Amino acid sequence: MPKPPKKKCCSDKPACKRCPLRMMKEGTLPAGYTVKKRKLVKVSKGSKSKSKIAA
Repeated sequence: MPKPPKKKCCSDKPACKRCPLRMMKEGTLPAGYTVKKRKLVKVSKGSKSKSKIAA
């Protein structure tokens, strides 16, 4: 089993193997996670976008 992504991107060059930005770009980020402002965040199931609320 590969190691999980780091909680925060360290912005090293070249990017490490566990960098959340790199994993998101390569498509290897675990399901249910995304990256916002260089930090790993969990996607909530109940979140709705503005377009869905307005419709």
